[in-house]
Amino acid sequence: MKLIILFYLTSIILLVTSCATNSPETRVDQEVNEAIEAPATWTINTLGDKDGPIQWLESFNDPLLLKLIEEGNANNSDLQIAAGNMDKAWLLAKQSGTALKPTADLSLGGTQSGSADTASSKGNIAVSLQVSWELDVWGRLRAGVRAAEASAQAAQADYIFAQHSLGANIAKTYFKVIEAKLQAEIARNNLEILKKTMRITQAKYDNGRASGQDIALNRANLMAVQEALITIEGSKRDAIRALEVLLGRYPNATTDIPNELPELPPAPPAGIPSETLERRPDIISAERQIAVAFNATDQAKAARLPQFALTSSFGGASNSLTDILNPSNIAWQLGANLMAPLFDGGKREIDVEIATIEQKQAVADYVKKALTAFSEVENNLDQGGVLADRKAALSEVQTQSNKAYRIAQLRYKEGESGLLDTLQIQEQLIVAESNLLSVKRLQLDQRINLYLSLGGEW
Repeated sequence: MKLIILFYLTSIILLVTSCATNSPETRVDQEVNEAIEAPATWTINTLGDKDGPIQWLESFNDPLLLKLIEEGNANNSDLQIAAGNMDKAWLLAKQSGTALKPTADLSLGGTQSGSADTASSKGNIAVSLQVSWELDVWGRLRAGVRAAEASAQAAQADYIFAQHSLGANIAKTYFKVIEAKLQAEIARNNLEILKKTMRITQAKYDNGRASGQDIALNRANLMAVQEALITIEGSKRDAIRALEVLLGRYPNATTDIPNELPELPPAPPAGIPSETLERRPDIISAERQIAVAFNATDQAKAARLPQFALTSSFGGASNSLTDILNPSNIAWQLGANLMAPLFDGGKREIDVEIATIEQKQAVADYVKKALTAFSEVENNLDQGGVLADRKAALSEVQTQSNKAYRIAQLRYKEGESGLLDTLQIQEQLIVAESNLLSVKRLQLDQRINLYLSLGGEW
């Protein structure tokens, strides 16, 4: 009995001593702060709307887009896999916590004995309860629990980031489909203009005012635009099928999508770089993986130390089930066990070295993802200004090209200019319209990418 009391006191002293050191979370915070220093402000000067939309989806003011993203969240296979990983990780974390609790096993058995030369026999029934509890003196078991919980938190952050990414991909693919439909409309309008020009050219040719070269040139342009229209229609169907896969539908390119891009929503406030690290789910996941690695290292170090356990058994045996709990038939036992590693060929030391390497890898991965996040925000902030300037320039190109084309048409009808000049100006106008449409779609993509890179509210 004295031995057991001494063992309890020793365990309590060691437990208190082990808890006095810095917690793993404190060490993780220190490691993260030392690993990378976030700048005070972004390089690209941005004045995002401080009262801008918190929910990026609603900011596009497109009910169908909201409906499609909701469908994707319910049916997308990749998201379901991420959800399963998260649920499994939390169950594993819960399972790891059972190592800190006592275990109890109940056994019930019976025997029958007798002699071959007699008809008599007798039976014996035995019941026993065995309880064991490993005392986590060095924190090995708690480190395992913390590692499992941090892993579950990382899986949860991965699931949230998968939701963000899915919503962004659905929205960008949706806009790509709309752009393809509008580009096809531009090509069809161009085709109608060329057909009209062809009729004028044919009439002039019949009257001897145009050459065979003009006829051939016009027909060549007609076929070139028809080929471009075929390509655009194919791209549109590809984009619709890609959207349907994201939605969890069969990719048959039958989803009906509108013909109008939504208005560009206001830019969100970019905040400061350090907020991005605290807000982005993929960065949170990387930080949680550092916590996993730190606790795994603690676990490997503690595995080199002795393990202490308490065991107890309580049982009885009788030839009658009614008498099995009779005090005279009951026996109990209480014991304390110590298991100290003596020789394992260096396995535990190697485990510590491996865990230390994985800890450094987790920190390096965090730095990599943090730098990637900073780069994405800076690029998207920069692209916001670039695309705005491109849109302004292309709008002016379209306006002036439209004026030049109307004048060229009149001059061609009056015979003051050749067909080649008219077609060149027409092509310049079509290219300007097409490029302006593409920039408008790219601006919508930029807004989505900016929200995703900032890791804001979704």
